[in-house]
Order: sequence, then C-alpha cells, then structure tokens
Amino acid sequence: MEIRQALPSDAAAIHALLRPYVSQRLLLQRSEAEIIELTRHGFVADLMVDDGPPKPIGFSAVEIYSPKLAELQCLAVHHEHRNTGVGRRLVEECLQRARELGVMEVLAISSSEAFLRSCGFDYSLPDQKKALFCQLRPRLWQEED
Repeated sequence: MEIRQALPSDAAAIHALLRPYVSQRLLLQRSEAEIIELTRHGFVADLMVDDGPPKPIGFSAVEIYSPKLAELQCLAVHHEHRNTGVGRRLVEECLQRARELGVMEVLAISSSEAFLRSCGFDYSLPDQKKALFCQLRPRLWQEED
C-alpha cells in the first residue's frame, strides 16, 4: 500500500470510495467539483497490484480554513481494507500537511470516535475549548424521513 497526493483525475475513484459511506449517512455527499477541490490537500491510498495499475482503496483530505483551523474531511477506506492501518496512515498524512502549512488546530466531525481518539483527536483542546453546533436547516436525508 502506498499513500500519495490525490489528483483531480482521481475524482471518479474517490467518489466510488465515498459512495457507500454517503449511502449509510456516515459522510456528506460531495459534488465532483467539491471532490476535485479536496484533492488539493487530499491523499489517496493505493493498493499496489502486480499485474496492473494501483487500485485506490482509501481517501482523506484536510481542508484549510485559516492558519488557526483546518478540518479532516472525507476519510473513507474500502470495506475490504478497513482495520488494516490505511485510515490511520491517511489521517497522519492530512495532519502532516496541516503541520507543514502552519495550522494550529485540526478538527474532525465523525461517528468514528474511538478511531479518531486513537489518532490524537479529543473533545476539547488543552485549554478546554469545545465545539458547539447550531443546526440552521435539516440535512436532505432528514427531510426525507
């Protein structure tokens, strides 16, 4: 397995990796344009195949909001390769990119609490800041229910 910088040409493969998570309502649906934008600070995990081109098996990106804050986004690993370290390596690459860009804090919004905590995330920062949310409109899937 190899981690590499994502490219705009990876958009279709990334979309395929995200699709099962979107259908399970674990990730937000992204347009092709949004995925292409995320490749700027995104990473793909490729499975190296002896008799063919590498097969994308994971993706994650870090969206940089300011020198103070970035967000880990779209972490997805193909179901056959979960619990093998692929997700952790993708998170590490995203955090390293944020470090290189001088970002102070990276947030993650996810239902994978135990995994993110094992990667160094926590509910509050050392100075006890907490993220609070106010939902202004229902998500599309909430409107359908």
